Amino acid sequence: MSQFNFGRYRGFIPLIPVVALSAFIWPMASARAESPGGGASATAPAKTGAPAVAQSLCDALIGSMKRGAALDFAGRSALLDPEVRRDFDLPFMTRIVVGPPWRELGEADRAKLVDAFSTYSVATYAQRFKDYSGERFEVDPSATPLPNGDCIVHTKLFPGGGAPVQLDYLMRKGAANWRIIDVYLNGSISELAARRSEYSTVLRKGGAAALITLLQDKSAAFAH
Repeated sequence: MSQFNFGRYRGFIPLIPVVALSAFIWPMASARAESPGGGASATAPAKTGAPAVAQSLCDALIGSMKRGAALDFAGRSALLDPEVRRDFDLPFMTRIVVGPPWRELGEADRAKLVDAFSTYSVATYAQRFKDYSGERFEVDPSATPLPNGDCIVHTKLFPGGGAPVQLDYLMRKGAANWRIIDVYLNGSISELAARRSEYSTVLRKGGAAALITLLQDKSAAFAH
């Protein structure tokens, strides 16, 4: 491949304005404890702030791309799995994409949804970042603070040629470290809003079991 296919990445985050979900995320700063596993991993290495977390993720993605020719999907997934689970607050993100139905779910269904969404998140990155042709990330060392205590870390992904793509990370301070709770493409397109829109019909028609199956099927499809 001569240059990074940004069309693939845009497909990962459909065009949903960030404002569509901000009303759900920002008031929930004190509600993270309700999500199973919402705290930072006990084995996470110390990092020095939100930009450092974003930089660590970007470095891992570039590493996956550079090793893409030598690794299959399973290898890239194994490479990225600890980084994605450490840097993203996946239990909190699962709760947000499920929306109001989360309140009605039992602990077993919540845990299965978190597991399926987490596995799918890792699989998505392993599928998207699989080959390299000179791409690089730039991470702004100065995060933008938000009134509720969260912050946004601004990054740009530069292809081997062509214009860069802006990828901004909404981050929240956990007990041990900053963690990503949403990703914005071009500064305004929310991953969580896109996921919530996509999953709402599935949940309405088939409940948690249907969404778990959908996520598992999507993850398995990447391996083929």
